Amino acid sequence: MSWETVIGLEIHAQLATDSKIFSASSTAYGAEPNKQASIIDLGMPGVLPVLNEKAVAMAVKFGLAIDAEIAPRSVFARKNYFYPDLPKGYQISQFELPIVGLGKLEIELESGQKKVIGVTRAHLEEDAGKSLHEDFDGMTGIDLNRAGTPLLEIVSEPEMANAKEAVAYMKKIHSLVRYLGICDGNMQEGSFRCDANVSVRPAGQEEFGTRAEIKNINSFRFVERAINHEVNRQIDLIEDGGTVVQETRLYDPDRDETRSMRSKEEANDYRYFPDPDLLPVEITPEFLSQMREQLPELPEQKKQRFIEQYSLSEYDASALTSNRATAEYYEEAIKLEATDPKLTANWVMGELSAALNEHNLDIESSPVSAELFATLVKRIEDQTLSGKLAKEVFEYMWQGEGDADTIIEKRGLKQITDSGALEEIIVGILKDSPDQVAQFKAGNDKIIGFFVGKVMQQTKGKANPVQVNELLQKLLQA
Repeated sequence: MSWETVIGLEIHAQLATDSKIFSASSTAYGAEPNKQASIIDLGMPGVLPVLNEKAVAMAVKFGLAIDAEIAPRSVFARKNYFYPDLPKGYQISQFELPIVGLGKLEIELESGQKKVIGVTRAHLEEDAGKSLHEDFDGMTGIDLNRAGTPLLEIVSEPEMANAKEAVAYMKKIHSLVRYLGICDGNMQEGSFRCDANVSVRPAGQEEFGTRAEIKNINSFRFVERAINHEVNRQIDLIEDGGTVVQETRLYDPDRDETRSMRSKEEANDYRYFPDPDLLPVEITPEFLSQMREQLPELPEQKKQRFIEQYSLSEYDASALTSNRATAEYYEEAIKLEATDPKLTANWVMGELSAALNEHNLDIESSPVSAELFATLVKRIEDQTLSGKLAKEVFEYMWQGEGDADTIIEKRGLKQITDSGALEEIIVGILKDSPDQVAQFKAGNDKIIGFFVGKVMQQTKGKANPVQVNELLQKLLQA
């Protein structure tokens, strides 16, 4: 039987506020366990939550960025459940009246086609604490530092048809929240994670199949693997005569499998009711206008500008603008030395990206600043450096030896562009290689690579390769 997959994602983005959503406790990562949980976060008798206005502003900015409906009036509710890392016995969230309503986001598929994914809602809520299962000799430790941390839960429509679409959507949201400055997107620290709702149905059937929810996936690679495994599990189960059960599952990356965690609750299981300690949130037209004015240039807008302003291909512009920090680095490098946009793009996406990946660094942590990088590209552009020599200079630059000119002078890496000197070297090589010259004259054009190699060997890679090829053609044909 042919099957269709239906996927919806619930993405949890930790908002980049200094304090929690209902208290003044710090949200800084890495504190000693339970050092950042106040009596408000713990829900002690008599305490009252106070809403963090910055969290509201960040939610509104996100809504505007996805062209969503912003509710003029939204309400916080209590979501009741009992779990060791939930100190109050309920979570403050939004249910029937979320702050952000219907919106949309366009993703690009591997085929190059565009697809619009609907966003059902985005609502504000507080995070729970964290259960720790290691180093407690069969017991569980509870760290409540995260309790009360502000989250924006972004719920998609069930409109993704495979794992790759889900990853593309998640990456687009990840890029957007970082552009807006509302979330640092750090997956390792839990700032950006998702739950995937997955179901299958016979091809052509309109009715959805029974879904399973895979909780707390914190990497793009794991999202793809978890969804693919779950799809195969459900298909195998149905084809063997079984039935998919609506439940919450966990993904185990070590075993590459999902396993049952608990039966999936419905909304009425949580006994939602409006939080009596919090007033409804009212968004005025003036506040909405103020948030709209604060929106930065968004990824799609920046991509189109890069294509038009710098004559870049759609692929190059997409790669450079997928990350706000990369786009800013690129533009700074161009402006500092007035370097060629295409050449700069190639080196940002090539040598720089490779070095960052090798050392597991973000571009913000690059030891080669945009200013230093610009000096390197300028020397490639004016033919002071060949591509090979430029890679050497970049390596020394990465090690902290200064700008391109300093390294070129110190290491003697300047490209040889003196035509007279190069011609003298080539004439000597041709005299010493009569057999190879005869092969060229007999029609073996590929033998020219032999001569180029000889020239580069004698000049220790410093000869200008374009000039070398031109001179070789001229002298060989003479």
